[in-house]
Amino acid sequence: MTAPAGAPPTVGSAMRPPVTTVELRAHLAAAAYLMKRSGDTALVVTRADDTGVPIGIVTDADVSQAVADGHDLEALRVSDVVSGPPVTVAPDTPVPDALRVMVDHRLHHLLVLAEGKLAGIVDMLDLCRVSLDVAAPVAPGTA
Repeated sequence: MTAPAGAPPTVGSAMRPPVTTVELRAHLAAAAYLMKRSGDTALVVTRADDTGVPIGIVTDADVSQAVADGHDLEALRVSDVVSGPPVTVAPDTPVPDALRVMVDHRLHHLLVLAEGKLAGIVDMLDLCRVSLDVAAPVAPGTA
């Protein structure tokens, strides 16, 4: 999804589908394993009812904090650290608007919903990368 000439890029051009999810009742150790395996810095938290509706987010910072606090990740559940309800945007949200939401809410990740369903996730780095590409596009073969 690309923005019309002169228009700011949209979240849809920066988001990363598919999204890795974890159930609310999973052990935090399982969430940490999923993050490492997928290369994600956050997982979308869902209930175990097959609806796939996001109810929160768990981040690598949540896992790090639990470790720093001396918790056993096998004993701690995702529900103990989940932040929610998640802040969401639509794929057609302009990147500057999404960045403003992140700054105003002090977030590093936003969930992207399309027609009420989870479509992807963006983090601050994704949005900065798209913004920089628009500000100073890199010519092919020069990166």
